[in-house]
Amino acid sequence: MNTQDFIKLEEQYGAHNYHPLDVVIERAEGVWVYDVDGKQYMDCLSAYSAVNQGHVHPKILNALMEQARKVTLTSRAFRNDQLPLLYKELSELTGYEMSLPMNSGAEAVETALKLARKWAYRVKGVPRHQAEMIVCAGNFHGRTISIISFSTEPLYRDDFGPFTPGFVVVPYADADAIEKAITPNTAAVMLEPIQGEGGVIVPPEGYLRKVAEICKRNNVLFIADEIQTGLGRTGKLFASQHEGVRPDIVIIGKALSGGFYPVSAILADKPILGLFTPGEHGSTFGGNPLGAAVARAALAVLREEKLAERAAELGTYFVEQLAEISSPHVKEVRGKGLLIGVELKPEAGGARRFCEALQKQGILAKETHDNVIRFAPPLVIKKEEIDWAVARIREVLNMP
Repeated sequence: MNTQDFIKLEEQYGAHNYHPLDVVIERAEGVWVYDVDGKQYMDCLSAYSAVNQGHVHPKILNALMEQARKVTLTSRAFRNDQLPLLYKELSELTGYEMSLPMNSGAEAVETALKLARKWAYRVKGVPRHQAEMIVCAGNFHGRTISIISFSTEPLYRDDFGPFTPGFVVVPYADADAIEKAITPNTAAVMLEPIQGEGGVIVPPEGYLRKVAEICKRNNVLFIADEIQTGLGRTGKLFASQHEGVRPDIVIIGKALSGGFYPVSAILADKPILGLFTPGEHGSTFGGNPLGAAVARAALAVLREEKLAERAAELGTYFVEQLAEISSPHVKEVRGKGLLIGVELKPEAGGARRFCEALQKQGILAKETHDNVIRFAPPLVIKKEEIDWAVARIREVLNMP
C-alpha cells in the first residue's frame, strides 16, 4: 500500500477531527521519520514536544520492552514496583514533594483543577462550589468539556456547550489583569509559561515572576501548564525556571514518556497534593507499571544526555539562523530553547501552504493559529542537522 491508499482508508473510516499533512509515517529514529513510500523527513514538530528525547530512543525502548514482559497493568487497586520509584525520581529531579500520574495532558489539567478547587474549600475557606479559576486568553490546555469552557478559540467551543462555570478569562501576558480579576473566591491562576498552540507566544520578561508574586500575596495557587514547555523544551527543565519561579502546581506530560506511551502528572508539595484522599480521584491506567517504567527511562535520558542544555544552546543557534533569513513573508521569529515560532505576515496567504512546501523539501512542521509555523524538533538534533533544515526553510520562505 502507498501513501494515497492509506489516506483513502483514513478519510473513509476515520473521524475527520484532524487536518494532517498528507504524509504517512511508518518508522522513525532520532529526528528523522520515514513514510510508507520510503521518503525521509526531518521532524520539526516532535509530536507537539512529546518526543523531546528523539524518536524510538533505545534506552526508553528497552525499558518498555523489559517491563512489558513482566507486568503492564495492575490498576491502582494494587501496588506495583515501578510507581514508587517514579515518585521518588520525579521528586528528586523537580524538587516537588509529591506527584500524581495520569495519562493524557488534558487529564492532568483536570486533575490540577480538581485539586485547586479542593484546596480552596479545605484550606483557603472559599464557600463550597464557589471557587473561581483565572485563565488566559489564547490558552490551550486540552479539549475536555471543562477545558474548552475557558478556551477563547471559537472552533473548540461553538458546538459543544453548555459549559462548565467557574472560570475567568483575562488577557495573556498582562499581570495587572490577573490581579484585578482576583476575588475572595479565587482558587488559582493557571497559564502556560509560553503559549505553544496559541502561536508560540512568549510573554515579556518578568511576567511569570509578577504573576507568582500576585498569587502569593493574595493566597491564590499558581498553576503552570508545562505539558508542552516542560522537560527541557525551552532550555530549562521547566520554562518557569527562566524567571526563577516555582509554581504551586506544575502539570507535565508529553515528553514524560518520550513518545512511547501516554503518561502525564501533576507536581506539588504535600500541603497541596496531600489533600486528595482515597476514592476522590483516580484512573485505571494512571500510574501503571508500564507507564511508570517508561517515564523513569524518559527522565533518565533527559538528565544523562543534558537535553535541556542542548535545547538552550541549539535553540539560540536555530533562532539566530532563522532570523537571518530575508523573506518578504516573515513578520517575526520568536521562541525559547527549541520551541520556535515563525510568524508570517497576513498577506503571506497562511502558514499551511508553507508547511506543505516544507514537506516537499523533507521537513515536517505544523501551522498554528493560521499565520505561525512552529519549529520544535527533538532535543537530540545536531547543529549540522539544523543547518540542513535552515537551507530548505530559507528556500520555502522565499517562494512567491
